[in-house]
Amino acid sequence: MRMINGRAVNPVGLGCMSLSWAYGVPPAEADGIRLLHRALEIGYDHFDTSNIYGLGHNESLIAKAIKGKRDRLFLASKMGIIVDGPRRGIDCSPAAIHRCIDESLSRLETDHIDLYYLHRFDPKVPIADMIGALAELVQAGKIGSIGVSEWSAAHIREAHAVHPIAAVQTEYSPMTRNPEIAVLETCRELGITFVAFSPVGRGALANGLADPAALNERDIRRNFPRFQPDHWPHNQALIAEYNALAAANGVTPAQLSLAWVLARGPHVVAIPGTAQIAHVEENIARWDWQIPAEVMAAVDALINQSSVSGPRYGPAMQATIDTEDFA
Repeated sequence: MRMINGRAVNPVGLGCMSLSWAYGVPPAEADGIRLLHRALEIGYDHFDTSNIYGLGHNESLIAKAIKGKRDRLFLASKMGIIVDGPRRGIDCSPAAIHRCIDESLSRLETDHIDLYYLHRFDPKVPIADMIGALAELVQAGKIGSIGVSEWSAAHIREAHAVHPIAAVQTEYSPMTRNPEIAVLETCRELGITFVAFSPVGRGALANGLADPAALNERDIRRNFPRFQPDHWPHNQALIAEYNALAAANGVTPAQLSLAWVLARGPHVVAIPGTAQIAHVEENIARWDWQIPAEVMAAVDALINQSSVSGPRYGPAMQATIDTEDFA
């Protein structure tokens, strides 16, 4: 078990985004509920969502799935990213925070959210104002703890000085090493849980992405540089070696990546996302497997910030990311 804000959770939680948005056509509602029920049945106790996933659809879907089961679940959601027709941006103003929490509580059909994140850093709003507004939600009992997503180490420290931060969420896998610059160590030092999203490389380290060009036109990976034709063949060759390493150790590629992430420290949890029940089952089947040091070293040598071709985001999306980037 790992801890978030003093509560024990299983080391692998469930990122729920793909049930509503981002990776092509989401599953039908009944199939999404069936997946969430199966996750609860086999031991998942940490669901991660956001008001932006399907513009509220994801929170409403989770509400239907956890009805009568809320006490079994550590529930996390987020606010701050705006998608309103042609309007795009970030709004973590106190007014937006207070409005969005009430909207999320209504959609989730609950009186509290265990962990509530600012989905991105908002440079227009003083950190004391953002975190102060969230602290008011803690005092009101609407949220149990405060999180931030894709924030730099310096801003995490500044926020933590205003009110304790329970969790920091950032993309992390062998393919995306940015947290290793400063955020992982900052979280360890301050007693903050680090929540790794996309811990299987957005499917690339789960043996499930043979040809990005064949992805559905609504799949966001089609726009990510490392999946583009000028980068993918190089990365695909690395992944083939990685898959062989997983097979040699009796685990699937996804299980190897999850074990690698979790081995970074007892303050780390992972939230792989999927729309397939088979992957939900696979991702926890070996969550107690301790990756040997020599296998860790082999993964590190094969797939890292220098060997992977292409940045994780294009310039427009990268501009919204506060987490430190490699030069």
